[in-house]
Amino acid sequence: MTSDSIIRFDKVSVFQNENLILANVSLEISKGEFLYLIGKTGSGKSSLLKTMYADLPLKTGKAEVAGFDLSKIRIREVPYLRRKLGIVFQDFQLLTDRSVNENLFFVMRSTGWKDNRQMQKRLLEVLAKVNLGNKGSKMPHQLSGGEQQRVAIARALVNDPEVILADEPTGNLDPESSEGIISLLMDISKTGRAVVMATHNYTFFDKYPARTLICEKGRVFPV
Repeated sequence: MTSDSIIRFDKVSVFQNENLILANVSLEISKGEFLYLIGKTGSGKSSLLKTMYADLPLKTGKAEVAGFDLSKIRIREVPYLRRKLGIVFQDFQLLTDRSVNENLFFVMRSTGWKDNRQMQKRLLEVLAKVNLGNKGSKMPHQLSGGEQQRVAIARALVNDPEVILADEPTGNLDPESSEGIISLLMDISKTGRAVVMATHNYTFFDKYPARTLICEKGRVFPV
């Protein structure tokens, strides 16, 4: 990898169980880069992201993500890789029985945070970054869809990741909320984090242009 690369795939084949989803994938993503990953539903976008965060094992080819060699990574090392990644899902995946603050504290505790003062400080920082500084005591059902996705992005930022992987983050949102999320993810990439956003919503590409790869017919191509 070059010194600026944070993700590199070289002739990788992506499998779901024994089914070949994508073949011969080669790509390189730099620190601070925003990348769109587009394609129809079922084209392999999510499978490619799952390979990046080691949810799908690497069977062929070479891949490196945030300093981890995915061809050699052991199961016990996967949590350390994921601490360098922030993952944002379409359906928010918030814990609905607890407040915004407690959602974030839960992630911190489960990833090894112990100092309550440091946790409180980080909580305020990430909520401010996503413009939800006054929403910490709210329950998820008291928030709009766009606000819930902002909480999910705050959660992804908690451990100061090197990469954000966003899988259809605007899929359940109205156009105005979607634009706000894309703008926020673009801003996050400008802080030096790579952001990979899988989407089939092309509405905002003119306003928020970025390098784009397409998953199509079992391959990944530049657009």
